[in-house]
Amino acid sequence: QVQLVESGGGSVQAGGSQRLSCVVSRYPGCTREMSWYRQAPGKDREFVSGIDSRGATTYADSVNGRFTTSQDTAKRTVYLQMNSLKPEDTATYYCKISTCLSYYWGQGTQVTVSS
Repeated sequence: QVQLVESGGGSVQAGGSQRLSCVVSRYPGCTREMSWYRQAPGKDREFVSGIDSRGATTYADSVNGRFTTSQDTAKRTVYLQMNSLKPEDTATYYCKISTCLSYYWGQGTQVTVSS
C-alpha cells in the first residue's frame, strides 16, 4: 500500500507564502509523476502542478509564476512553494502519485488565504 501524507497547510494573509510538503511511503513501480491538486468548497478538484521523474514541471495557468513544485527523491518528498497567495487559492490541497497503472491520493491539507 502506498501512503501519502501532506503537511504545511494553515492560514495566511493575501500576498503571503506557504510551503506544503508531501511524503510518500514508497515509490510504486513505474512511478510517472507526483502532482498537487486542490479543491475549494463547492468546486471540483483541480490540477495545480506536477513534477515527473526527470524533474520536469507543469502548472495550472492560475498558479503559474506564483507556485513552484520541487522534489527530494531521497526523502520521498514533493514540495509546493506558494507565493503571492490570493483568497481564491483557499482550498484543500491534495498530493497525488501516478503510476503506469494506478494513482494514490493523500488526505489533503487545508490552506486558507484571508484578504
